[in-house]
Amino acid sequence: MTNQLMERIDEIIAEKSLLKHPFYEAWNKGELPVESLKEYATQYYHFERSYPTFISGLHHRCDNASVRQLLLENLWDEEHGDENHVELWLKFCDSLGLDRVDVEEGNQDEATEKLVSTYKELTSTGSVASGAASLYAFESQIPAVASAKIEGLRDNYGIDNEEAVSFFSVHKTLDEVHSEAEREMVESLVKTEKASEEVVVAVETATDALYSFLDGVYKA
Repeated sequence: MTNQLMERIDEIIAEKSLLKHPFYEAWNKGELPVESLKEYATQYYHFERSYPTFISGLHHRCDNASVRQLLLENLWDEEHGDENHVELWLKFCDSLGLDRVDVEEGNQDEATEKLVSTYKELTSTGSVASGAASLYAFESQIPAVASAKIEGLRDNYGIDNEEAVSFFSVHKTLDEVHSEAEREMVESLVKTEKASEEVVVAVETATDALYSFLDGVYKA
């Protein structure tokens, strides 16, 4: 059952691959105006700032010590030190000429609010397996997305200094580790057909919210 479940999860993610979204396709072709990148950076900040709380929402509800350890490692990577992931994102914002205070205090648009609230619900009220699958739906895509972003920023927008792309450089490799851990969590936690069905629904919900977030930024 587990192998079939993971195959189904990967199929759902592939169907709504972020790299297939017109916003990212335009980014990779250099067709986005810089103002669109700024809007994206400002809106994505709210998701990145909230992401550690999604992991915490699973950690404090999990009875499985091995899974808690994997979640703790992910949370540590997100939050510890001066080079935490929010700080790395703000360095990208710096490279676009954005004011940090404006980014931190900016309003969320409707799609961003929906994305944050969806992930909060999936990781704080759903099963731990469903929450882990939701994290997987995001982080399994990020290594490829990060590589494409680095290339697009360098080739199309002249942004290639180490600090500016540090967020993407870190996630290009780190999220390979995180997504593999999340895959392990799902495989260890799902024991019944009902749990399997719940996980599939959670992944569908998560991928829809991620795709809709890019819809919102692209329209803006």
